[in-house]
Amino acid sequence: MKTKYVDLIDQTFDFPQEEFSLNNNELSFHGIDLMALIEEYGSPLKFTYLPKISDNINRAKGWFAAAIKEHNYAGNYNYCYCTKSSHFKHVLDEALKNDIHIETSSAFDIDIVENLKAQGKIDDNTYIVSNGFKRDQYVQNIARLINNGHKNCITVIDNYEEINLLSESIEGPFNIGIRIASEEEPKFEFYTSRLGIGYKNIVPFYNREIKENPKVTLKMLHFFINTGIRDTAYYWNELQKCMKVYVNLKKECPSLDSLNIGGGFPIKNSLAFDYDYAYMVSEIIRQIKQTCDDAGVAVPNIFTEFGSFTVGESGGAIYKVLYQKQQNDREKWNMINSSFITTMPDTWAINKRFIMLPISSWDKEYERVLLGGLTCDSDDYYNSEQHMNAIYLPKFSERRPLYIGFFNTGAYQETIGGFGGLQHCLIPTPKHILINRDSNGELRTSVFVEQQTSEQLLSILGYDYGINSAFAKAETETNEVTEAIKASY
Repeated sequence: MKTKYVDLIDQTFDFPQEEFSLNNNELSFHGIDLMALIEEYGSPLKFTYLPKISDNINRAKGWFAAAIKEHNYAGNYNYCYCTKSSHFKHVLDEALKNDIHIETSSAFDIDIVENLKAQGKIDDNTYIVSNGFKRDQYVQNIARLINNGHKNCITVIDNYEEINLLSESIEGPFNIGIRIASEEEPKFEFYTSRLGIGYKNIVPFYNREIKENPKVTLKMLHFFINTGIRDTAYYWNELQKCMKVYVNLKKECPSLDSLNIGGGFPIKNSLAFDYDYAYMVSEIIRQIKQTCDDAGVAVPNIFTEFGSFTVGESGGAIYKVLYQKQQNDREKWNMINSSFITTMPDTWAINKRFIMLPISSWDKEYERVLLGGLTCDSDDYYNSEQHMNAIYLPKFSERRPLYIGFFNTGAYQETIGGFGGLQHCLIPTPKHILINRDSNGELRTSVFVEQQTSEQLLSILGYDYGINSAFAKAETETNEVTEAIKASY
């Protein structure tokens, strides 16, 4: 009878997979010995495997290049990274190695752009596509960037008054896009996205506010579906509606030459994940070309703004199961040494699934469990009710440490969780390490940030750091005296 955890995985999924493999019943991720990582850095632990960022960028570029060639498409393709997915410098540094562009969402994004430009990481040929609802600081920062000579900016208009706000601050001519307010799926609580301008209002808006405006040149139509790029009737219907707007707008506006289809490529959230990226890209390009050919207009250059797809699959989190609580005859709670609310907030905020696998003990029998975090909040858990499938792990034993890993957590979790700030129940932010490969392919690791200390948290809360330091010093000195007295006997 096959009752080991490794048997369960073999019977349920195709395993090993591209990024996951076993070595002596211990899990490896992209060739990284995770147990060795734990032995060196401890747990809880967050990590970022930087090469995966470049890998995904170049995969997407390859799919679009193949589709453009297949359909004899006359436009070009521009890959933008959506910075809101992860603003960290190490992420931008890795992504920008691959000749990409940047999409911004708020005022301080522009400060990051200017910092990257000062370092020579980007230049005037880099597109800066600025999305989001724009108010004073965002408008001023966009204007500063353009006024300082970065002409390859496209500011995507989200509401009617933004053109006037930009015109007041930008000294010369500037380029804009218009975002379509897409219609959401019927299951949504609202019918039309709060972002952008309605389908029927875009051409009249252009004729009224832009056509005769000598400062403003319309270059881009922006289209994004909240549920992402998926092979559904809903997505293809919305794309066709978008293309009708593009064709009608192009006939009125010769300068319009680009279509931004936003982000939305899914990332792997299960060992059973199955998504045909190449087919989806090919079909998008085919439909855009066919619509333009039928209407007798030139095809647009294509922009995408992949955020989660760029950085999501580079991240992971490792926890130790501290204790198992048998709460009734059916429910066993494995308590981890951190918190889901603080380290992976999407698991409770939007019931998001991540790939979860044990790091060790694959040769042991398995059991069905629930996973609980350290906070006293009833929502600090990860289980089958929230995530559709039961959770099975090797049987817990106090004599044998059990470590578990959550993978593809690299997008949004740090910013939503409040990286470096206060955490729920003052659970500290875990140590975070960066993993890279040198020119010979050898793994190199470094500590990005250590686990938060009580002094850091108390300082944020406004407590006197000097007093706390004095208490800590006094406590240390007392302990040293006590140990010295013990040693003398």
